Amino acid sequence: MTTRRTFVGSAALALAWPVLNRVAWAQDAETGLSTSGLIYVTPLKSDGAESRCKAEIWFAYHDGACFVVTPPDAWRARAVAQGLTRARLWVGEFGIWTRADNAFRQAPELMATASLETDAGVHAAVLDIMGGKYAEDGWRRYGPQFRAGLQDGARVMIRYAIDA
Repeated sequence: MTTRRTFVGSAALALAWPVLNRVAWAQDAETGLSTSGLIYVTPLKSDGAESRCKAEIWFAYHDGACFVVTPPDAWRARAVAQGLTRARLWVGEFGIWTRADNAFRQAPELMATASLETDAGVHAAVLDIMGGKYAEDGWRRYGPQFRAGLQDGARVMIRYAIDA
């Protein structure tokens, strides 16, 4: 038998569930940032809708932000240059996003604000993190390309500052 107290308690939990769930997902995401090899990224348009562009990408988590290295003409970098600094990130590994059948959408999700990172000291720290993280995944090949590209402009570093 359902009592008024049970009904009211259930209703309150139902109303609070999205907030509690978001907090739990954010905690899972924070944990995943330490263990996952990939994040999935999409910029948000000025109306808040997701871009058609998404990607799974190597990243480093450093000082409360995710950092990626990409060519300046990649859509991620072009979005930031156009002032589209809001982004949605999913934390986990689901393979190539176009073949993942949207599985990444079930992963912990974070909202972030993107900016181009130009500080050489941050570049060095982030590349060191990536070097340790991806040592078995081709860093020997890509590490020098990232490092040289950041120096000669063939690549940029994007900081995704995680929203609190």
